[in-house]
Amino acid sequence: MFNETKKGSTPQELTSAQNIIAKGTKFIGDFTSQSDLRIDGKIEGNVKTPGKVVVGKTGTIIGNLESSNAHFEGHFKGNLKLTGTLTLKSTAVIEGEVITEKLSVEPGAIFNVKCEMKSANVNSSTKTHHTIEKAIK
Repeated sequence: MFNETKKGSTPQELTSAQNIIAKGTKFIGDFTSQSDLRIDGKIEGNVKTPGKVVVGKTGTIIGNLESSNAHFEGHFKGNLKLTGTLTLKSTAVIEGEVITEKLSVEPGAIFNVKCEMKSANVNSSTKTHHTIEKAIK
């Protein structure tokens, strides 16, 4: 009953699912998924997904993150590599190195990073470098 799969299910249907690391949960190690991820607990390790990662107010990632898009209300410390947009809400605290195509920051977010913004279609010789080492107010 629980192990049944739909006939004709496509990879697109599989990626519409969302993994959740709930508040009070601590995960240590590498986490790889083909679908979106919501973190309200803590991950110490590397996270990799082609989907979107949402880190809630109580969520923390310490390690490396690779995904398409990321939305932070919580904490991150490490290397962040996105092919899409990084969104920081006012409660977000980000430290480390960031590579992203687009950046959206609300006032109050703390963004202490070395940031490289580049398009996925741009070669490395035309990328723009930014360093931000203070809280955005």
